[in-house]
Amino acid sequence: MRFSSKTIGVASAVITVLIWTGFIVVSRASVARGLLPLDIALARILGASSILLPWAWWLMRPARQTGQKVGSLFGLSPLPLAPTLQAGLLGGLLYAVLAYSGFFFAPASHASVLMPGSLPLWTTLLAWLVLREKVSSARAVGLGFIVLGDLLVGGVSLLKAFEGGEVWKGDLLFMLAACCWAGYSVTVRRHGLDAVRATMAITAFAFVSFVPVYGVLIGMGVLPTHLPQVPWTEVVFQAVFQGMGSVVISGITFTQMVRHFGPVRSTMITALVPGLSALGAVWFLGEPMHWNLLAGLALVTSGILFGVRQAAKPAVATIPTVIAAVTPVAEVGVRP
Repeated sequence: MRFSSKTIGVASAVITVLIWTGFIVVSRASVARGLLPLDIALARILGASSILLPWAWWLMRPARQTGQKVGSLFGLSPLPLAPTLQAGLLGGLLYAVLAYSGFFFAPASHASVLMPGSLPLWTTLLAWLVLREKVSSARAVGLGFIVLGDLLVGGVSLLKAFEGGEVWKGDLLFMLAACCWAGYSVTVRRHGLDAVRATMAITAFAFVSFVPVYGVLIGMGVLPTHLPQVPWTEVVFQAVFQGMGSVVISGITFTQMVRHFGPVRSTMITALVPGLSALGAVWFLGEPMHWNLLAGLALVTSGILFGVRQAAKPAVATIPTVIAAVTPVAEVGVRP
């Protein structure tokens, strides 16, 4: 049975939005399920590696059979060592660690605004510094809306820090995670990396650099872990959803969505994610929706849509990264 291009495009859009929305809600819900941030990062890396590393080996097999020297990191990454290290550190390791750590301090509704919201700001700044890209007036206006939205959310949390609150720590971690992902996207664009190979490379880097070191530190008692205390089903769930779902499946579906709808319309579709994830946090997690969150969400979403509609040409190159902070592979699907 073969489906039409429209059916595949619509289905891919629905799956992508659901996974990206679920990433924020599920990650916050995981705080109460026993695992620590680094435990969840481990499950994510192992889940993605179980699919992408064998795929990378198969992808490089024909070149190896002809005697060509391809890949790096013991043959796990299909990219040369330098771009693998640069992209892998930012998009494969730091993003996951920072994002999951943020959920242990701040609610999902804050992540809905700050992770996708601050990403275009960091991407624009880094693209201006590294790639010498010009910032159009339309993008500047859109970024202005986004910055105001971020300030409404993060600024209030920072003020409450003087009262002993810790939410600001999560907000800061969310913005740092977005900054790392922006750096990853600029690295990929700078080197002109292939979508699938870039995803495989960052997964390989995270696997090689994180898994053995984390195992040794746990064995030595340097780092805490809750892996022995939680049911094995929880670890499997995190590996499947965070690794196979958020990294692998959403990467494929996002690519299909862009092929059918194009980059600009796809970005407008994924602009639903901040609002849907914020509503999911209220509905499923019982989080309150204060006025500053509603206002920040409205400003961020308006900034995204304004930048896409008023600056379609620049949007093709950079705006798809706006919502990509929700899951690393998502933005990889467009450029990466």
